[in-house]
Amino acid sequence: MMRLMTDALMITKRQVLQLIRVPEVLIFATIQPAMFVLLFRYVFGGAISAGVKGGYVQLLMPGIFVQTVAFTLAGTAVGLAEDMQKGLIDRFRSLPIARSAVVIGRTVGDAAQNVVTLIVMALVGFAVGWRPSSGITKVLLAFLFLLAFAFSMSWIGVLIGLSVREARVAQNLVFISVFPLTFLSNAFAPTTGMPKVLQYFAEWNPVSTMVAACRQLFGVANHFGATANSWPSQHPLWMSLIYMVLIIGVFFPLSVRKYKNTSSK
Repeated sequence: MMRLMTDALMITKRQVLQLIRVPEVLIFATIQPAMFVLLFRYVFGGAISAGVKGGYVQLLMPGIFVQTVAFTLAGTAVGLAEDMQKGLIDRFRSLPIARSAVVIGRTVGDAAQNVVTLIVMALVGFAVGWRPSSGITKVLLAFLFLLAFAFSMSWIGVLIGLSVREARVAQNLVFISVFPLTFLSNAFAPTTGMPKVLQYFAEWNPVSTMVAACRQLFGVANHFGATANSWPSQHPLWMSLIYMVLIIGVFFPLSVRKYKNTSSK
């Protein structure tokens, strides 16, 4: 176990050094979410009635936060696909390190990148009127929730990145799978205007439960609401934890197995 942790930390260090040596990656990864905050704030802000004190931006920011960390799997998938193309995975295979350490270190490093991104987004949100009202403890807990969700989603990215032959395919597959989850949710607009089938899908959507959990922790009532009054809508914090455990529980062994099989070819 100690060897696994040491090896995983070395791979995580590699991820951090890559960001230092190629800062453009982090810069553009931060600019895009900040642009989303500004666009949604001023494009949808005047068109959607939020029904909460402080206006639409109070409901928007949790949705933007969750959307951003959900796309952590994009960086993981594309990065691993590029490593596969360059033969880096074969080089890792030749080293005396634990096989699972490579994918564990990758997911931790990619999830940690979100710390800077979330800080910048929070500052931009504060500048356009976002004001959490729940107190510093719950606000920090909300950001820990977001980082945990990013870590769980990155395991999906590992499986995608190891299952495709090119980085472009990985990127396209990520957008096809994640965009419906983020937009068929309560992140940006009420779900009550959707067709009934989509309403129930949105209510059980992991993105919706994460958004509702973050709104609760930030001290905002979820006025974009529930349609079926289901358990996820009543207990978003617990349901978010359950989803994260399920995602890691399913995709961690699949990803490690895929990595071992891929690297043995």
